[in-house]
Amino acid sequence: MDQRVTVAIIEDHPVVTEGVASWIRSDPGQRVMLVHTARDLAMLTGVAADVVILDLELSGELVTAQIPELVAGGYRVVAFSGHTDPAIVMDTLDSGAHAYVSKDEGREHLVEAVLAAAADRPYVTRSQARAMLADERAARPALSEQERQALLLWFQGMSKASVGRRMAISENTVRQYISRARAKYAATGRTAPSKDALLARAIEDGVIKASEIAPYRSFARGPDDRPG
Repeated sequence: MDQRVTVAIIEDHPVVTEGVASWIRSDPGQRVMLVHTARDLAMLTGVAADVVILDLELSGELVTAQIPELVAGGYRVVAFSGHTDPAIVMDTLDSGAHAYVSKDEGREHLVEAVLAAAADRPYVTRSQARAMLADERAARPALSEQERQALLLWFQGMSKASVGRRMAISENTVRQYISRARAKYAATGRTAPSKDALLARAIEDGVIKASEIAPYRSFARGPDDRPG
């Protein structure tokens, strides 16, 4: 039974598309299956794929603004770009991309980033980590408003599916927001592997106020005081 991750490549340079395809074919475990290639996003319509490898610049224009529509359509997006400007990287991640792989680190990281995206696991490349660490916006690591809202509802006791319904997004997108928040903390050396740890980080940084968490009580006091 074929359980490989299916992927589509949106890239307007054929030589780059062929290079990515060769990395997929040479994966020893054959864990990824390429199902579609195209030179622009219009040619992705109707294509069934778990992950989209997206060149951020198509026909000379950045397509970051189109990432939310791809995510809303059920695709997990791995940005693959020659741009390494931290502002562009952060804008791409805040738009909903699961991971950011620069073209000079593609051979080493792209297939693994695709697999992580398909499994809703955080994946932080060097270019992504540099951008997160260089981010000078307030309350670093900076969470987008969508990420903050998803975390808040989740911390308040809602299931990920319920959070998705409340925010009118998919459960997968909710998982992605939570995973990306964890990745942002990990990139700063402040890991948050559990729900409690992530809540502690968010409150510590002022991203979320303790008073916003209705059932919240300090989880440092004992079993009876832990949130349900």
